Amino acid sequence: MIPTRLLLARFSTVLGISKWAPSTWAALKPSQLHSLQASSRLFSLGIVDHAKHQEASGKKLLSEKKLKRRFVDHRRVLVRGGNGGSGMSCFHSEPRKEFGGPDGGDGGNGGHIILRVDQQVKSLSSVSSRYQGLHGEDGGSKNCFGRSAAALYIQVPVGTLVKEGGEVVADLSHPGDQYIAALGGAGGKGNRFFLANDNRAPVTCTPGQPGQERVLYLELKTVAHAGMVGFPNAGKSSLLRAISNAKPAVASYPFTTLNPHVGIVHYEGHQQVAVADIPGIIRGAHQNKGLGLSFLRHIERCRFFLFVVDLSLPEPWTQVNDLKYELEKYEEGLSERPHVIIANKIDLPQARAHLPQLQACLGQEVVALSALTGENLEQLLLHLKVLHDAHVEAELEQGRQPFRW
Repeated sequence: MIPTRLLLARFSTVLGISKWAPSTWAALKPSQLHSLQASSRLFSLGIVDHAKHQEASGKKLLSEKKLKRRFVDHRRVLVRGGNGGSGMSCFHSEPRKEFGGPDGGDGGNGGHIILRVDQQVKSLSSVSSRYQGLHGEDGGSKNCFGRSAAALYIQVPVGTLVKEGGEVVADLSHPGDQYIAALGGAGGKGNRFFLANDNRAPVTCTPGQPGQERVLYLELKTVAHAGMVGFPNAGKSSLLRAISNAKPAVASYPFTTLNPHVGIVHYEGHQQVAVADIPGIIRGAHQNKGLGLSFLRHIERCRFFLFVVDLSLPEPWTQVNDLKYELEKYEEGLSERPHVIIANKIDLPQARAHLPQLQACLGQEVVALSALTGENLEQLLLHLKVLHDAHVEAELEQGRQPFRW
């Protein structure tokens, strides 16, 4: 028998027996050699299987492209402005000029962090959780000032609210709006700055100031001219696909739409009306039931509403009353904005029988149509144009520029 001590000394790897020294192989008996080869092979296969299992069980990370496809309407962001550069302390040195005096330059200012509205950005998914501004350069000799750092711009969508500690500090609701999220630190002073009549050779210089640090909460409220409001499966997504080029998901089950979608309706004269498909609202949404408050806030920015009613259900007029109740409970006066009632699914046999009762109970005009077959869509487009023109006229009378998508 070979001592265990000798086997361990000659064993050079734990993954296989093929690395043993030749002298050890010669000393082993055939039966011992066979058993050791089998055990080492099983041991190595077990390690490989365990490694594959660990690799497969790990969560697969999403690519940056897939992350940007996701709709994000709130984000916590830590922003730090860039630090200012330090001032320089030195003296002028030149032949035959013994007392040249101080010539240390000031440091450059740190870069600001600025939120800027970009119409091409539709979600806060591309906004990171923290940003660090660029630092300013230090001052140099011969009165050379350090270069100030460039500002760092964060692109955000139209309708972004900026909050700090629960207080709204900025409302970026127009294209091109900007807000300085964090100020860069001021640059330090060189010893040239401290030159005075009573101090002809100052050695004092100051360091750059640190940048401002803030924790901001970004909240997106979709900006659109019209907002489609209705219960799940009322046909809002199908209607948006029928009147615009938007492609929201359509299916026969409730809550198919989980994110707001905005479609553009084109009219003659290059006029565009933005229509937002808001995810389905249920009874008790103002108490955060269903999707609740997560998407009720996207209705606030809409100038007028399109109440979409499923005409195939019994007593469809109760849907309108429930929708107005939820909007009023969420924000007072929200249900009183201009609107039009849309009775969808008129192509179904039982739906046409409910139409006279719906008009009688509401006491106002109802646009009956079918998003599936395209029946009576022209009447909806005419009503939408009338509501938009009235909104533009009201904005101009108040001296405000109407929103353009």
